[in-house]
Parts: sequence; C-alpha cells; structure tokens
Amino acid sequence: MTSPLSTTAGAAELGRALAAIPSPGMNAIELGPLKIHFYALCILTGVIAAVYWSERRWKALGGRPGTILDLAVPAVLLGLIGGRLYHVITDYDLYFAPGKDPMGALYIWNGGLGIWGAIPLGALGVWWVAHRRGLSLSQLSFAIAPTIPLAQAFGRWGNYFNQELFGAPTDLPWALHVTPYDNGALRPGMVPGAETYHPTFLYESLWCLALAGLLAWLGRRYTEQLRGGRLFALYVMGYCVGRFWIEYLRVDPTHEILGLRLNNWTALVVFLGALAYFVWAGQRLDTFSSRVVPEGEDEGTQMIAAETEEEEPDTVLSTETPEKEEEPVSSRSSLSGQSTETTPPESTTREDEPRD
Repeated sequence: MTSPLSTTAGAAELGRALAAIPSPGMNAIELGPLKIHFYALCILTGVIAAVYWSERRWKALGGRPGTILDLAVPAVLLGLIGGRLYHVITDYDLYFAPGKDPMGALYIWNGGLGIWGAIPLGALGVWWVAHRRGLSLSQLSFAIAPTIPLAQAFGRWGNYFNQELFGAPTDLPWALHVTPYDNGALRPGMVPGAETYHPTFLYESLWCLALAGLLAWLGRRYTEQLRGGRLFALYVMGYCVGRFWIEYLRVDPTHEILGLRLNNWTALVVFLGALAYFVWAGQRLDTFSSRVVPEGEDEGTQMIAAETEEEEPDTVLSTETPEKEEEPVSSRSSLSGQSTETTPPESTTREDEPRD
C-alpha cells in the first residue's frame, strides 16, 4: 500500500523532473564525413551577431562599411587561440596529468575556451589592424563594447549542448537535467543520485544579454563621457561582477586559492584593473583620437575634387592660393588706421588629433 506522503513526494519529484530543462539529445550533426559540433555553431552565431551589430554602430560613428569585418578575422582567430591557451594552462591536469591525452588540448570542439584569454588576444588583433590604418582604438572599442556580451550570450549555449560547466544540484523549476556519459561515467561535477543542476550557462547568457542592452543604452545616453575606452571598461566590469557570483554556483573541478576558485580571483583582478582604467581615462578624454577613417584620407575629399573638376575642368588642383579679383574676404586695420593687410583664407587643413 502506498502512503499519501510517499505519493505526494513522488508527485513533487515528477513535477520537478517535468519542469527541468531537458538535456540535449545530441551535441553534433554528421553530414557525410563532416561532423559539425553545436558548440562551434553557438560560437559562430555569436560572432556573426556581434560583427553585424558592430558594423551598424561603427557606421553610425561615421566609419567606413566593412571595417569591422576586416577587424573580425584576426580578432576571432587570436581570440580562439587566447581562450584555448587560458583553458589549457589553468586546467593543465585535464591534458597533461598521468594517463591523460595531451593531444586533447587541441580538441577545441569538446569545449574549453577561457574568456580571460580570448578578450586580450582578440583585442590585440583589433589593435593591430587599427594601428595599421590609423583608426582610433577608443572609437572602435566604443562600437564593439556592447556586442561582445551579445556574442557571449550565444556562445554560452555551447556549454548546454556539451552538458558541461553546470552548477550545484538543485530542484528549482528551471533546473538543468544532466545525463552521464554514454559509458555510464559521471560528468565532471555530477553528484551520484542527483540529476538536476543549476543551469549556469543560462544564468550567464541572460546576464550577458542584459549587459549588452545596458551598455548600448549608456553609450547613447552618455556618449561623450564614455569615450576613450570607458564604455569597454564598463563591459569588463559588468561581466566580472556577473561571472564572480556565477562562478560560486559551478561545481566542475578547478584550482582554488584561499578558498576561492581561480576564475573568481581572475574576475576580481580584472575588475579592479578595468575600474582603474575607467578613472584614469575619465581624466584625459581630450587626449583620445576620434578618427574613424583611415589615416591620410578625409571624408568629403573626393566630393570636393569632383565638384572642382566639374566647374573648372582645365584647372589643376594645387596648394597655391589663386589670385582673385574680388575684394578680400576679410581685412584688419592697423592701430594707426594708416594701412590694412589682407587676412589669408583660413586653412582647411587641421593638425591630426592625438591617437591612441
């Protein structure tokens, strides 16, 4: 005979199981000899979304179309390398401990990208292209800042398909149902008997979406105050805050220092560095370049040349000021009133603004 208490408990367990986020049935699809991992597709989707949005923001700043796409190639490649290096270095025991396969460090499709390594090396790629073209790095960072958390929001779903980096066991309605490996072995962080865990991938994805929206609004509302890389610094600080508390929920094995996970310490140090830069840059906003076209080019130059050729086809453009029969545009009298001198037209050439 079944007691009412056990029936109620069983119904509650069934309700929680039905409410839980189901585990994915697969993490890749095969097209002939080609195997496409959903982890890679999530990252690719994030990159495409970020590039598209960054192009729109860059164009709104007066930049040339296609600039962000040119930047994305070295930035993404270096970002992937940096992210993988950080993961392998901080979790070296997963690949180089006795009995492990060192070649696994190259299998990026199995998961394992550290944002702490991806952002610095990706930024190096952006700086390289910006330096070659004479573009303002502070303006580029302003355009890109809100789009990076958007890319992260998509990329985090790769952890869902790989069933990795989940949190502690929970029976909340939005818990994530995690299954063991096909051979029956428990995944890293799983507790025997527990099937539902905190969906930390979802927490971080939602946090990044909210951060992207907030940064976009702040960029419109406080455009001048957030120049000089300050909007990007806000992104870094905002992400670090979210990552710090999400890291507490994760149960995957990792190195700890003084009771804190390594990524907690990394988030704390990076947050303080971004805060220091935010304050430092706020005191010297006038020193940052605002150039959004390649160095040596000037918006409107081609238009001026075309108009000149249309009006005076036989005239060759030169740096000399042509003589005019009309009355000088402006003159100033000497204090004695005995003589005047013509003031030459103001030069349209300006000194280059200081660059990053």
